[in-house]
Amino acid sequence: MFLVTLFGGVLTSILTLAKLISWLLVTHPIPLWSFFFGLILVSVWHILRQIESFNASKWAFLLVGVGFAYMITVINPLQLEPTGINVVLAGAIAICAMILPGISGSFILLLIGMYAPVLAAVKGFQIDILALFLVGCVSGLLSFSHLLSWLLKRFRDFTLMFLVGLMIGTLPKIWPWKQTLTWRTNSSGEQVPLIQENLMPHTFESIFNTSSQLPLAIIMMLVAIGMVLALEKIADK
Repeated sequence: MFLVTLFGGVLTSILTLAKLISWLLVTHPIPLWSFFFGLILVSVWHILRQIESFNASKWAFLLVGVGFAYMITVINPLQLEPTGINVVLAGAIAICAMILPGISGSFILLLIGMYAPVLAAVKGFQIDILALFLVGCVSGLLSFSHLLSWLLKRFRDFTLMFLVGLMIGTLPKIWPWKQTLTWRTNSSGEQVPLIQENLMPHTFESIFNTSSQLPLAIIMMLVAIGMVLALEKIADK
């Protein structure tokens, strides 16, 4: 029953926000990525508050997490094609993200390029894809939950610092202002960004001759931070 509930939560979160996020990615990418940027920032702060003490070893684990996340999102972007094995892998990654503090499964799917295929499977009720995704969720949960529980019991602060590093390492990937340098053709024959360069807002304006939407971007970051802090305060009551 727990697995059904958790899997249902993943699909519900994807489906309920599907049209909105898809629309925002096309029409308002800067405010949307700014919102995600704020979510990551406040999640980093939230987890760091749980660390009992800091030392060089723990900071080293944070740096390892930063390096790993930066490598798979920026240096060598992990963009999965919707093959059977990759759908299973996406399910495992998404479910693992859901049981980690401060990390969203849907957000991870977005980072690795599997949000749209999973979304299409949910909307089109593609049983084969959903079954593979469920297999990934179950296998990921059964294997990773025990490992995470063991790590948090024995190496709590080190594990949390590594997770913080992972989140910090994704920040360059979700920086709102970008210029696409190279493209790739996905399995659907569509041209999608492969390598992108982060830009400062004023550089973005000069290159594309359009507004950087900086005030709105800042507002969306603050909205994300405010939402998390408000939910945290409600949860503490």
